[in-house]
Amino acid sequence: MLKSLYIDHYALIDQLKIDFDKGFSAITGETGAGKSIVIGALSLILGQRADAKAIRQGETKCTVEGVFDLSGYKLRPFFEEHDWEFDDNECIVRREIWSNGKSRAFVNDSPVYLNDLKELGDKLIDIHSQHRNLLLNDNLFQLEIVDLLADTSILKTKYSDAFAEFRTAEQRLKNLLELSQKSKAEEDYLRFQFSALSEANLQPGEQESLESELDALTHSEEIKSALFKLTHTLSGDEQNVESMLKSALEYIRAIRPVFPKAEELAQRVESACIELKDIRMEAENRFEKVDFDPNRQQALEARLGLIYDLQKKHSLHTVEELIDLCGDLAKKLQTIDSFDEQISALRNDVDEKNKLMLSLAAELSKKRKSSVPNIEKQLTGQLTFLSMPNAVFRCEITDKTHPDATGIDNIQFLFSANKNGVPMPVSQIASGGEISRLMLCLKSLVAGSTALPTIIFDEIDTGTSGETADKMGAMMKQMSLDMQVITITHLPQIAAKGDMQYIVYKEDGAESTETRMKKLSPEERITEIARMLSGAEITVQAVENAKAMLAQ
Repeated sequence: MLKSLYIDHYALIDQLKIDFDKGFSAITGETGAGKSIVIGALSLILGQRADAKAIRQGETKCTVEGVFDLSGYKLRPFFEEHDWEFDDNECIVRREIWSNGKSRAFVNDSPVYLNDLKELGDKLIDIHSQHRNLLLNDNLFQLEIVDLLADTSILKTKYSDAFAEFRTAEQRLKNLLELSQKSKAEEDYLRFQFSALSEANLQPGEQESLESELDALTHSEEIKSALFKLTHTLSGDEQNVESMLKSALEYIRAIRPVFPKAEELAQRVESACIELKDIRMEAENRFEKVDFDPNRQQALEARLGLIYDLQKKHSLHTVEELIDLCGDLAKKLQTIDSFDEQISALRNDVDEKNKLMLSLAAELSKKRKSSVPNIEKQLTGQLTFLSMPNAVFRCEITDKTHPDATGIDNIQFLFSANKNGVPMPVSQIASGGEISRLMLCLKSLVAGSTALPTIIFDEIDTGTSGETADKMGAMMKQMSLDMQVITITHLPQIAAKGDMQYIVYKEDGAESTETRMKKLSPEERITEIARMLSGAEITVQAVENAKAMLAQ
């Protein structure tokens, strides 16, 4: 429940601190005194959007702070989820608005995001203003009312999850079908590319090897000439390198008896002889193998031409890149070949999820429909209590063409206030006073289901008076046994039902006008209710009537 509200530099309020109690509280005051300003300030700490224009003229910042008692409302998990400090007895929610448009929000002095603050606000207070009566024309609002009264929260969550999974699977199938269609259109081209690369049977390192062989074949005459000269130089005539080294070896060996160090030189010359002989034999062998083969040259040129064409066609530079491309094309074609199988599996998945969703939708619809007779009975009874003895209320449920996030039900509230009247959609026939009473009845029923700490009615009694207003007050009084109820009213019959009464009024200062609010003492309540009964001039009869109303 709301324990206190502090407002600083907001609109016509310079500074205001007001304490609230549990039970039923009435807020009264002249039209234009600023009751809506108080509600506007309270809305800020419930997460509503802020407007810098609301800051009191001449000030740079406004602050609104509310203190709440959360005991008994099981909000600890919500606080732990957001990593906020939790205290059952006192939760401080503060909002600061700056003239430069900046805004900050705090819960127990910890800064919070506005969306999180709004989520908390929805769990703390329901502010029912006059314009919210228009929600009775909204089928989604009507559906939410039925769900609350039918206690479908668990089942509705299951359905919502199933619906979301169905839509996700449906979207996956749609995406795969689009991809399949697009890929099928490219399949012939991909297969053509893959076929050309696959038939080429490219091997890693092939290009370098072929280019090297072609170079050798193209310059075969030069190579044979060089190899011939090499072998001739080493052993071709009497003055060749090998014979000269052999002579040098004999010279060194001849002096070994008298020059021992010549042995080392002899070994080295002998090694050189062996090495040169080996070189000459390899050169002769290679000379025999090197031969110009025009057919081989033509084959090499054709193979390299194929490789160069493929590289140019695919804007690549190496055989290895072409091999990788061939592998990628093979994977794409494999994927295309598996599309039919994937699509079939996804269709089955969509069908299964659709069956589950429709099953839960039917179960949800059944629970809604089973609750309708009781809702109609309770609401009709309450309308009768509020001086509408001929009222007829019907909750009509029809099937939607296609399921959506809320299920398969279309819900329409039908209403008739007159005897033998045909129930029609609320928006078409209900007057302002009738809508006010109908909305109060709905709120009364819902209050027991939602277990909100606080509900605030902002002139829900519009269009009513007399005995009807008295009964509306009694209904709000009854609601306050289970929750904190605060009502802003112009009707003395309702104000007198309050456990506490507050007055909002304007006070002219030396330089400006301020909106103020205070809790009334028992004597002050008599005077205020008498004013509400008789107007500006308070009569003795009005005072006596006020005492009688408060005594009741």
